[in-house]
Amino acid sequence: MPTPPRRPAPSRTPGPGQPRRPAAPSGEGRQGSDERRERSGGGRQTPGRGRKPEPRTSSRTPSRAPSRTASAARAARPRGRGRWATRLATAASMLVLAAGGIGHAMISSLDTGIGRIDPFKDMKNRPEAGHGTNILLVGTDGRERITQTEKVRYRLGGAPCHCTDTIMLVHVSADRKRASMISLPRDSYAMLPPHTDTTTGKQHQEHPVKLNAAYAEGGPGLTVRTVEKMTKVKIDHYLEVDFTSFMRTVDAVGGVEICTAKPMNDTHTGLRLPPGTYRLDGGQALQYVRSRHVDGASDLGRMQRQQKFVAALIDQATDSGVLLNPVRFQQVATAMLSSVRADTGFGSEEMLTLAKAMKGFTAASSEFTSVPVSSTGFPVKGIGSTVKWDLPKAEKLFDAVREDKPLAPQLPRAATVRRKLVEVSPQQIRVQVYNGTPLGGLGAKVDTALKSTGFRTSGAPGNWPRRDLNRTVVFFDPRWDRSARSLATALPGCELRQAPGLGATLKVAAGANYAGVLPVRAENAYQGESGVVTGDQVVCS
Repeated sequence: MPTPPRRPAPSRTPGPGQPRRPAAPSGEGRQGSDERRERSGGGRQTPGRGRKPEPRTSSRTPSRAPSRTASAARAARPRGRGRWATRLATAASMLVLAAGGIGHAMISSLDTGIGRIDPFKDMKNRPEAGHGTNILLVGTDGRERITQTEKVRYRLGGAPCHCTDTIMLVHVSADRKRASMISLPRDSYAMLPPHTDTTTGKQHQEHPVKLNAAYAEGGPGLTVRTVEKMTKVKIDHYLEVDFTSFMRTVDAVGGVEICTAKPMNDTHTGLRLPPGTYRLDGGQALQYVRSRHVDGASDLGRMQRQQKFVAALIDQATDSGVLLNPVRFQQVATAMLSSVRADTGFGSEEMLTLAKAMKGFTAASSEFTSVPVSSTGFPVKGIGSTVKWDLPKAEKLFDAVREDKPLAPQLPRAATVRRKLVEVSPQQIRVQVYNGTPLGGLGAKVDTALKSTGFRTSGAPGNWPRRDLNRTVVFFDPRWDRSARSLATALPGCELRQAPGLGATLKVAAGANYAGVLPVRAENAYQGESGVVTGDQVVCS
């Protein structure tokens, strides 16, 4: 399927019309077979698959290439079932975009377009309230509310499922300086509490389902009850978002910047992105967040890309002047709220109060994670394969939410440093350093510099048999070629040499041309045991 026509976008790198690419040291070996199999979505571009999005070409000045028309933009949007990501990006950014000096009259006018529901009616035995504000964001199908013409333009065939594709718990801290966004997999194994089926009127006893079926059987009320039962977190507000507002929102903020260190090709969505940095419009953004066939990580990889996209959308909204321009803000807010339903208690006054309190919100203020799982293929009779939560870890996660604690490790933040983008996180790469010159202490110097950048060095540098190396050399087993390229990016001017059988630990023989280590960061931020990343860790630096 062809991709949407390209949309011009600025870049921070010189060279009009050229994508920003990670450094590729000379002497790089062939793709290792093991790692190549892991990268199921990478590889050569297929001619004739459509035009790729236009890479960024200057820091702030848009390219002179003509932008596409509105009709072409609508017609180019892809088909598929990627609504999970569309609601995630739209709903998660809604509160953030409201964090400006907004007048009461504007909020009130927007409030009139929001559908109202009462998901908390007749609810009993609810969890105790914690600190901060907990909002349940739910993304529904909503195809029954668009015209046949729009279905053709958006490539959205098929009947609506009347279920949820996205379920996310957003916790806004009591001091309004942090938002924690926790994705609840829609296929999560869940036990529905006793309820009345909203479609048939039939009384149901407690029974197992996939989490997204709660909406189909009992609507917003049963969805809230089920999530509260599973998380033991009291929900304060409910927001339900229709997927059609996603593309309009992206276009309204002027597109969103995305970067990749490797080719991203997905024949199911039509996504084709060579390595580089791009500003995606609404249709292209939908392809990006829907794609699950660009690597071997499937839904996990897609979830990480969705986190990156939400962070980038927040970054764009807070850094582009949207919040300070009443006209632009109203345009963006209207696009977002065009298909939204909210609980009756989440009115204009509450929104205005929350918006004012979050005025200084940035991408660094947001945290992203998903519920820890112990199995992604837990079989349930009559239901099929479900996602089973890791209950001890999940309990720890939701304890932190109730206690209003940050989810991401609180590490000291150094001054902002521009970091080159690499495929593999330095924290996942083991390195043994050697001194290949007569210069005393060079090995220790290189070891310290690599370690400070995040690489897992041995801390015990040795001397290379040859002490006359003019050029630093990185020796690697072809099975760890991605790790080798990531390490080589941090060592400008080095040479890559294959060493079959070397194993997972890479060797660096420092040469006379060593001139320091460049800071690097991974394509998908290393999450460690916490499984949490902050927005500034995943946006393009």
